Amino acid sequence: MTRFIDTLELRAEDEVLLRRHGEEAYPEEACGFLVGPTPTSGRRVVAEIVRAVNEKQDERTHRFLVNPEQFRKLEHDCESSGRSIVGIYHSHPDHPAEPSRFDLDHAWPWYAYVLVGVDRGRASAVNAFELDPDGGGWQPRDIVIPTPSMEQRSTER
Repeated sequence: MTRFIDTLELRAEDEVLLRRHGEEAYPEEACGFLVGPTPTSGRRVVAEIVRAVNEKQDERTHRFLVNPEQFRKLEHDCESSGRSIVGIYHSHPDHPAEPSRFDLDHAWPWYAYVLVGVDRGRASAVNAFELDPDGGGWQPRDIVIPTPSMEQRSTER
């Protein structure tokens, strides 16, 4: 299997935003984009969370749909600023934070996928996955939460 992603770097405050979005959308699915510097290796860095509107007209408790125009506009804005969409996130209300068959059928292999489990309105697990470009399903990926360096901590005091 070819690997595009080894790890996904996600700041602690961005994980909080993902969890909050999942809770706010409950019992429907929340969705959005992970934006960061254009990846040059297997490491994806998330610098910004961009919420999307779930445009799905039915089955919103276990399906989401992003307006293609919103996707294209964000992609254009990112390209003009040296960033890119590095991943897509969505929540799974009252379902594990693992990809479903529907997710597999609608995913693209060059993005990180982050799933947020939301159990009875409270965010639980946050997991990252990569679609196997060879068609073998999903591969879990590590989420790394960076800690501020000692130098950054001393300047923040």
